[in-house]
Amino acid sequence: MFHYEVRDGVALMTIDRPEARNAIDTPTSEGLIEAKERIDADPAIFVGVVTGAVDGPVPMFSAGADLKELRDRRFGGDKDDRSHRLADLLASERSTPWIAAVDGPALAGGCELVLWCDLVVASTRASFGIPEVKRCLVAGAGGVFRLARKIPVNVAMECALTGDPITAERAHEVGLVNELVEPGQALPRALELAARIAASAPLAVATSRKVLLETFAMPDEQAFAHSMDSVRFLMGSEDYKEGLDAFVEKRPPEWKGR
Repeated sequence: MFHYEVRDGVALMTIDRPEARNAIDTPTSEGLIEAKERIDADPAIFVGVVTGAVDGPVPMFSAGADLKELRDRRFGGDKDDRSHRLADLLASERSTPWIAAVDGPALAGGCELVLWCDLVVASTRASFGIPEVKRCLVAGAGGVFRLARKIPVNVAMECALTGDPITAERAHEVGLVNELVEPGQALPRALELAARIAASAPLAVATSRKVLLETFAMPDEQAFAHSMDSVRFLMGSEDYKEGLDAFVEKRPPEWKGR
């Protein structure tokens, strides 16, 4: 199952298949894709938070793609092969920031989903891994290249070649995890972080995210030009005036997202 709800401008998505270690089957993938489209289309939603239900026998964020479903489709003669829907999601662009609230292992496609997110709050019982090599696969939905962008290349190489996971503490140490918390606190703290983001101007948040992703590897001259283009864009918005008026009038701003 997959659950979607909106709380004060934050979309909360929960992968709820604890009996299957929160493996991401086709309906779950399609739920995530639909949620992503709803979030980006709704100006009243400022942040997405994705988590995994932890009420099963072993708390998990997600064990990744449902390999039983993949095997049955691949070798069971099913011509309706939708097994790459998770990859479709992870290859897509979006304008709204997402936070992963990880309170258990995030493996394979589960780890790739975490890597697709912008921020990560994890508990000490979380771990992160791309074990595909142990099944004669490659983490092809962003796992290999995004991991190498998020953590030191030699650490990413060890993960990719051995298939062994790293602990939440190690992930925090090398920069994959923004905040490390006690078990049971990943989702509450992720929602607190989402609320801090949602308090800012949504146009500025989306633009800052875009500028950061597009410019962090650019030479300074290009990055400055790109950044100033974004500044000029924001200065033409209604929310820019509202931000200045609210500051002068000493009141909370009322963002319109335009």
